[in-house]
Amino acid sequence: RKDFPILSSKMSGRPLVYLDNAATSQKPKSVIDSVNSFYSTINSNIHRGVFSISEKATEAYESSRSEVARFLNAPSCKEVIFTKGVTESINLVASCFADQILKEGDEVLITHMEHHANIVPWQLACKKTGAVLKVVEVLEDGTLDMNSYRNLISNNTKLVSVVHVSNSLGTINPVNEIINIAHSRNIPVLVDGAQSTTHLPIDVQLMDCDFFVFSGHKLLGPTGVGVLYGKESWLSKFSPYQSGGDMIEKVSFEGTSFKDIPGKFEAGTPNIAGVIGLSEAIKYMSRININDIIEYEKTMIDYANDRLRNIPGLKIIGDSNEKTSIFSFVFDGIHAHDIGTFLNADGIAIRTGHHCTMPLLERYEIAATARASFSFYNTIEEVDVLSNSLQKMIKVFL
Repeated sequence: RKDFPILSSKMSGRPLVYLDNAATSQKPKSVIDSVNSFYSTINSNIHRGVFSISEKATEAYESSRSEVARFLNAPSCKEVIFTKGVTESINLVASCFADQILKEGDEVLITHMEHHANIVPWQLACKKTGAVLKVVEVLEDGTLDMNSYRNLISNNTKLVSVVHVSNSLGTINPVNEIINIAHSRNIPVLVDGAQSTTHLPIDVQLMDCDFFVFSGHKLLGPTGVGVLYGKESWLSKFSPYQSGGDMIEKVSFEGTSFKDIPGKFEAGTPNIAGVIGLSEAIKYMSRININDIIEYEKTMIDYANDRLRNIPGLKIIGDSNEKTSIFSFVFDGIHAHDIGTFLNADGIAIRTGHHCTMPLLERYEIAATARASFSFYNTIEEVDVLSNSLQKMIKVFL
């Protein structure tokens, strides 16, 4: 906790209890310093300058690509594309599929628990091509209906796109099984890893996913930077998603030739400082044993489960045995926004609303939930602060 400056601050005059980690994580000082150092010492554009600080900036940027590849266990740095985040990464893949793969009558398979960023791009791709979007059902306990998945996947399915960990329920989906079933039919799979990178070990070769996406700001890094990992066999066949500077080999008025991957997908000046900050965030994470994080967070999950379930009138949405430290809950008679406002007065930061998963909440016939999401820098004592504040709230509202 001492590595994260904001965690020693106050909110509403109380010590900050930050429980909105599913929306964005806090940043260790080493990440903040790395961004500051870039702007203070080697701020310049990359790939084009022949002067020393530009060369250093280019080296730092490309070294970050190597760091991401190592973190994901990607076979090649060429398979790592820097984007603005998960949203752009999925839009990139969806656009390429719409332009080159999908046709009328084809099918794209997603699940009922997807974030809007893994729904809307595929809706647009299907609308553009005449393909059909199909949706795997979610069971009452917040797990995927794998029978629904097996029944929906077909010879017309051209892609499966699935969230690794639900941002609303915390459910850890069986992505290895999902991928194996899809690959038995030669169907590629995209895995949305926005919520999994700080909670689970990630190995894209072991997972054998065709695409894996994540955002830096949920992995202790800066906002505005993310990653698309894609197998070279797929990325090489795709045409550029965007065009402009730095992704070309030669431009003439008669025609243009493009760089090989990853360059052809990184048009324009990128978020250089953000990429360098993401690299430092990954280095920070790498200094912590992921198994220690899993064990510690399991202790918090079990403790929070016990405390929250003993609060009268509180109902947790999503009860999977395989989940991360995300708790969405509702109270009869108290709106989620009122819960968030009340907790704010006690210095507690949670998220309220539909969490960009409106279809999922409609499935549970609710409009909004309150969501407390923990990270490895949170404490058991903060669970107590949350529980005590909620019980105080009940006396006020009910």
